[in-house]
Amino acid sequence: MATLVEPPNGVKPQGKHYYSMWQTLFEIDTKYVPIKPIGRGAYGVVCSSINKENNEKVAIKKINNVFENRVDALRTLRELKLLRHIQHDNVIALKDIMMPTHRTSFKDVYLVYELMDTDLHQIIKSSQPLSNDHCKYFIFQVVASVLTGY
Repeated sequence: MATLVEPPNGVKPQGKHYYSMWQTLFEIDTKYVPIKPIGRGAYGVVCSSINKENNEKVAIKKINNVFENRVDALRTLRELKLLRHIQHDNVIALKDIMMPTHRTSFKDVYLVYELMDTDLHQIIKSSQPLSNDHCKYFIFQVVASVLTGY
């Protein structure tokens, strides 16, 4: 679950609050209320949240130390640029990009996506038989992943 915590330096920036999930500190806009962590991968941790402004459930992905590796930084930039322009039922929608508190010294990027029921990895590993519609869905996902570099 998400646990509300104090800011690491003791100073709470206006419009932000801090949560700990899976030993990861999230600094997120106060309009989002985290529910629970839902995934972890090479590029960060994802949690489900609610946008208090419109009561919409979303997923927030924290990409840690985005500038530490040039290739990872370029992949993140490519993902942002492409998802801002692609709107398709089979491609996850980018809802928001949280602005950092300190624009000259930030290390982490927070991306807000629509919340999906599952991910491609879980579907492929399930014992459920795959229909033609499943295969079409997978092809769309593969094309999207090639376009975004993930």
